[in-house]
Amino acid sequence: MSSSQSSSFKPLSNAIPIEKIRYDEKGLVPAIVQDYLDGTVLMMAWMNRESLLRTLETGETWFWSRSRQEFWHKGATSGHTQKIQGIRYDCDSDAILVTVEQIGDIACHTGERSCFHQIDGNISPPPADTLSQVFQVICDRRDNPNESSYTCKLLAGGDNKILKKIGEESAEVVMACKDDDADAIAGEVADLLYHTLVALAHHKVDIKDVYRKLQQRKR
Repeated sequence: MSSSQSSSFKPLSNAIPIEKIRYDEKGLVPAIVQDYLDGTVLMMAWMNRESLLRTLETGETWFWSRSRQEFWHKGATSGHTQKIQGIRYDCDSDAILVTVEQIGDIACHTGERSCFHQIDGNISPPPADTLSQVFQVICDRRDNPNESSYTCKLLAGGDNKILKKIGEESAEVVMACKDDDADAIAGEVADLLYHTLVALAHHKVDIKDVYRKLQQRKR
């Protein structure tokens, strides 16, 4: 077990039925690694039975390198380990989805967060959940102001303008709920979430910190 793991870690040996996994003719199964907070696909690598067992036993990802023909513990050199949050297998039992806490927020050997960061050769942030994508746009507006942008005008107004809008949108959510109007509720909640994201960006609070708080509340 790596020194970065908690002494209270419990092996995940019973998390998935090892014997049900269908490996290919080389004894390998593709493993998709996904951020447990915002759903970003971080990487794809290969596992065999032994690397899957090591993953379950240690709580961190282990893979099989086809080029080097050896096991590799993700992050053992860089420190960017992946702490297992959950493991699932698909309907054909021939692919694995591993949800992880990515230490250092870097999964790619290039230094990018995700291996899937290229579009037509250009570097682009990998897609995440909708709130995270909107938050990313808001942060870009904060760091690269555009006078015609409503978001920039909110940010320029600081707390006085941002918090006033949050108060207004909260009241509109209440009214929509009182009217039992499903479409209006969805729209007003979307407005409230957007303005709350602006407040987060203004105070430089990462949305993933909010997600971590929510993860704690679901337990």
